[in-house]
Amino acid sequence: MTEPTAAWQEQVAALGPFFAFETHPAASEIASPWRRLSEVAREESGVLRERVTAVRASLAARGGRPAEAVEQRVAASVAHLGLVARVISPLLGLAAVRGLPSPPPTLDDLRWHSGLGGAFALSLPWETVAASVAAGNADNNADADADAVEKLLDGPIRELGDAAASFSVSPRILWGNVASAVNGAAAGMVSAAPDLARPARTAALLFLSRPLLQDTHTLDAGNGRFRRRSCCLIYRAAPGASGAICGDCVLARP
Repeated sequence: MTEPTAAWQEQVAALGPFFAFETHPAASEIASPWRRLSEVAREESGVLRERVTAVRASLAARGGRPAEAVEQRVAASVAHLGLVARVISPLLGLAAVRGLPSPPPTLDDLRWHSGLGGAFALSLPWETVAASVAAGNADNNADADADAVEKLLDGPIRELGDAAASFSVSPRILWGNVASAVNGAAAGMVSAAPDLARPARTAALLFLSRPLLQDTHTLDAGNGRFRRRSCCLIYRAAPGASGAICGDCVLARP
């Protein structure tokens, strides 16, 4: 018989690469190539700077240009969006199929090994997944879910944003990236599993209605169209800052 936590892990992983995750006992030793995700938020580690440098080179290469041709803050915003999307997606998936773990994991709890060009490997504490399973068995857990989202946004997600802000990216853009990551994860869920449309949107609204994200976007009640109130800046990576903009961008035509 499949262990309950493993069953929910498989269901979430089936939603796509940004949702997939491995698990580890919270108190276990870290074995290579795994590292704590918290190192990204520590300036002295140099990990985020390395990642921003790699993203900058990748963006520049698409236009056949040297890395210096792309603004560092553009690369930092794109790197930040990828990081928060990777952290939020599996947790939003758990929220939709089972329930939000409370308390949510910290950056110290999460483990990763880095890679560009797709979703990097991510591992959640086994206890986090077990808490999600328990949340799904609880009655009247709306307040607990809201509290878990607040702790997630004001904890690990804020820490990643604060680290990216050191590259001259405005908080408005960074919190817009978070809202975009939430909406993107919900849309990916609906595309992969249409039967999860309602819980996916409910989970996304739980995030988007929090004070930290309320002013980052607009959401049309009629058609559910999400539109952020800032731009991730990726269009500026193209020659002449004339690249394509994202579908949810504030610069996109209504």
